[in-house]
Amino acid sequence: MKKFALTLFCFGLFTLAASAQVKPVVTAIIKTPNALCENCKKRIESYVKPYDGVLEILVNYRKGETKVKFVTDRINIEEIKAYIANCGYDADDVPAAEDAYNRLPKPCKKSEDGGSHPKPKPAPVPAQQ
Repeated sequence: MKKFALTLFCFGLFTLAASAQVKPVVTAIIKTPNALCENCKKRIESYVKPYDGVLEILVNYRKGETKVKFVTDRINIEEIKAYIANCGYDADDVPAAEDAYNRLPKPCKKSEDGGSHPKPKPAPVPAQQ
């Protein structure tokens, strides 16, 4: 009986220690309206993925949004938006860094700057009945 109680106590102690090491992971969606092609997707993903705390990044260029999974005690959402902006793309309320935007290839620039990206379509308004 003592062995069983000791084993149960040790198991409880290890469980408590393991639960204390759980890292807070958050998934966020960032609007990236001028990332509209496969090259933009690759550029953003390869630029942001190596940063400490970013676990996963997925750019959906058809919707104009980026889904990021990150560890909150290593990086925050504002830093990730700044990284995307430093890559040359708008990220929610953070505008693209001008020098990085100017270095983008011509096809990846906005249509008003001579690029070949079409203007993003506005979100459809649901019909009222």
